[in-house]
Order: sequence, then C-alpha cells, then structure tokens
Amino acid sequence: MKLNTIILMMGLGMGTLAACKNEEKQDTADSAAPVAADTAAVAPNVETSTAPATPSVSLMPAFKMSDEKGQPVTLESLKGKKVVVNIWASWCPPCRAEMPSIQRLYKKTDKAKVAFVLLSVDDRMEDAAGFKKKQNLNMPIFFPGEQLPLLFNVQAIPSTFIFNEKGELIKKMEGMDDYDTQEYVDLLKG
Repeated sequence: MKLNTIILMMGLGMGTLAACKNEEKQDTADSAAPVAADTAAVAPNVETSTAPATPSVSLMPAFKMSDEKGQPVTLESLKGKKVVVNIWASWCPPCRAEMPSIQRLYKKTDKAKVAFVLLSVDDRMEDAAGFKKKQNLNMPIFFPGEQLPLLFNVQAIPSTFIFNEKGELIKKMEGMDDYDTQEYVDLLKG
C-alpha cells in the first residue's frame, strides 16, 4: 500500500515538471497582456477547385515586443531567419529548468541565420532580467508590448514556437523540453 502511494505521488510530481499552469500568475499575466482575437492561419493559393484541400499553415504573428532596454521590436522584423520563440516566466520551475538547454542550443546556432526570442510573461521586467543575470544567460529577453496573439495563447508555459525563414510555424512545443539535441540543431540549420 505504501509503495503504491509513493509511486502515485512521484507520478503526480513528475507531471508538474512538464509545464507551469499557475492560475494566479496566469490571471495576472493575462491582465497585463491579454490575448488578441487575431488569427495567424492562412491557406496556400490553390489554382483549381479540384485540387485536394491543403492544411492551413500558421504564420509568425504581427506582434510588438520590447527588448530589455525597453526598445520596441516587432517579431515580424526577424523574418528571413529561423525564429525560436520561447514563452516563459522566472517564477515557473519548468521554464527555469529548460533554460540551460536553450542556452546551449543558442551557442550552437549561427546568429545571422537564427534569432531567439525569450518572451517573458513575468509581471515585472526586473524579475526576468534578474534571473537572466543570476544564471549567466546571454540570450535576448523580450516582453510583450501588446496583447499576445492568438497563436501564443497556450495552456501552459514554457511553450516554444519555431518559425522558418518565411515565417511559417515548423514546430510547436507546449511544456518543457531538452533543446540541446542534434534534432534541434539540425532543425535550425536546415
């Protein structure tokens, strides 16, 4: 009986490591950056009406952010590069846990061809900047400058979106992952 209880508790504990769902923090983050009603899906042009239906392609949303110095930046200004957008917060244990693997991936990429956007949903910029400094991270941190687009309305953080050079979504990951893998290096190179 005790062994079953221990196994159950370990399973529940491991589940919480997959992603943060902090309702109190989420409510605060939502009030600071509510979700927009826009959509980021389009269908490719079809020449004839007899062509088979093609799935929608999610595109990089038009989205205003600010960098750590408070300077405005648009997400779409990064088109032409592969773009890794990681939505995170310094109070989220899984977000904190995956940062070292993102940092290692960042070091392995060509900055002329790949841009990283660590989009903090912390209540205060200082919290994210303090975490970055304490962990000796050298990746750029950004903050929402407007409502989060519909595509970034996720059930949990961390969540990661990878866009190709055309701004098309090529990978989405909700929850924590290990980004220091050959799979991610190849995805960002090819």
